[in-house]
Amino acid sequence: MINQNYRSFICGVRGQKLLKNEINFLKKYRPWGIILFSRNIKSIKQTQKLTESVKKIFKNKYYPILIDEEGGRVTRLRNFIDSSIFTAKYFGDLFTKNPIKFKIYYNIYVKQISYLLKTLGININTVPVLDLRRNFTHKIIDDRSYSNKRYIVSKIGNTCIDEFHKNKIATVIKHIPGHGLAKVDSHKNMPIIRNDFKYLLKNDFKIFTNKKSLFAMTGHLLFEKIDMNNTVTHSKTIIKIIRDNIRFKNIIISDDISMKALKYSIKKNTRKSFTAGCNIVLHCNGRLGEMIKVAKNAPIIDNFILKKTYQFIDIIS
Repeated sequence: MINQNYRSFICGVRGQKLLKNEINFLKKYRPWGIILFSRNIKSIKQTQKLTESVKKIFKNKYYPILIDEEGGRVTRLRNFIDSSIFTAKYFGDLFTKNPIKFKIYYNIYVKQISYLLKTLGININTVPVLDLRRNFTHKIIDDRSYSNKRYIVSKIGNTCIDEFHKNKIATVIKHIPGHGLAKVDSHKNMPIIRNDFKYLLKNDFKIFTNKKSLFAMTGHLLFEKIDMNNTVTHSKTIIKIIRDNIRFKNIIISDDISMKALKYSIKKNTRKSFTAGCNIVLHCNGRLGEMIKVAKNAPIIDNFILKKTYQFIDIIS
């Protein structure tokens, strides 16, 4: 079922079915998982064929297949379901106004999304977004955040994790240790955060403590007063804070290493992520040349990842 010859990276694919060179790539380099986007999803039958073809390559019905299905702007399933009103902010506002109504609505929402994901052969949803919203938070986060109140973000985050796990979908908390202070889009530029460690520990970082998700995704952020030279994904110092202060003890996945916030080559971005302490590197755009560079610089999964992968299987089976 699971063996140790997988490599410690997740990649995307280009289209709605696997190309021959992608099949050869997957067979040769054996990524730990793949991630799907809107470009990969046209119909239910087509998506099922795609996920089945991936699982067939690895002879593994539990092979990790991820998706970003947050609701609102970040939805990959718009061909099947209209979740445009169900932003994180929508649920945060509902929780504030009527916690009982929130619980009912959110339970139904998660059941519907989970059912659709399982039907498609997808087993990991990269939620919840645990970033704390401010009035200056860049629009790339904005209504993807539940609230500007720390306890609400944390509370709904816990509910999100619990509900998806009950429905046999694994989760990924993001963007650890917190993207809410960023004033620029990390897809295009490097956000620089100038708040001190004490403030961050009490606010943005605190939200990520005591979360039951097996996976956390980094934010490509520069916390200037903690490590002025490296983004979170490349910072030994901040990965250590995630382990020691936030106390996250499960798998740390980088955000997409092709994003512009990371200033190095794909090869160097990959290597620096692992050196800093990321367990798995994520590469999303499906460009085969870049994927090969990631694969060649990604180590074989270790016993830690193997152990956590079995725990992941317990959630989804």
